[in-house]
Amino acid sequence: MPRDVKLQILNKVASRYAPRADRSRVKRKLNNIAYSGCLFAGNMASSTYPPPPPFYRLYKDYPDNPDSAPAPPPPIEGPYMLYGASYTTDDMLPSLEEQGVRQLYPKGSSVDYKKELKSLNRELLFQMLELADVLVERPSQYARRVEDLSLIFKNMYHLLNSLRPYQARATLIHILELQIQRRKQAIEDIRKRREEARQLLRESLSTLDGI
Repeated sequence: MPRDVKLQILNKVASRYAPRADRSRVKRKLNNIAYSGCLFAGNMASSTYPPPPPFYRLYKDYPDNPDSAPAPPPPIEGPYMLYGASYTTDDMLPSLEEQGVRQLYPKGSSVDYKKELKSLNRELLFQMLELADVLVERPSQYARRVEDLSLIFKNMYHLLNSLRPYQARATLIHILELQIQRRKQAIEDIRKRREEARQLLRESLSTLDGI
């Protein structure tokens, strides 16, 4: 918005809402504020980018002598902290015990995921009904039921996350099968176009021989 338009608007506001004895003083203050704002906006619009970090000087001879620059830091391995949270470079799902959660399904590698998920789902529905009953009959005892629901959800999430490798493998197989199918279709289309071109050449040769 141009500065003159801003000043006109501010003067109208001061004339309407300020007391008659203070109108001139209010107008002067508003004009000063508007002028300062315009100067600040102009400085912001014309300000340049900050200079680059000083460590760029360490790489000034890098094109001629790559050994003159410091080596990059080594990659992180194992656990590390990021924004106050702990992470690890090991691509593995931590167990419920490592997360401090009680495991409700059997331990071991031979877990029937389908059976355990159905069992946890039935238990979840039962606990929800219990929570509704507690909220009606004994509202002060709802916290325990909420903790039971939270425990069931955590176990279900852990079971589902354990199936992620199988899901990734199945997704990759599906993608590869689609690629093979598309390539076979493309090859079939090329063969079809080749036969059509050959047929057209034969017809053209027959027409030329007749002439």
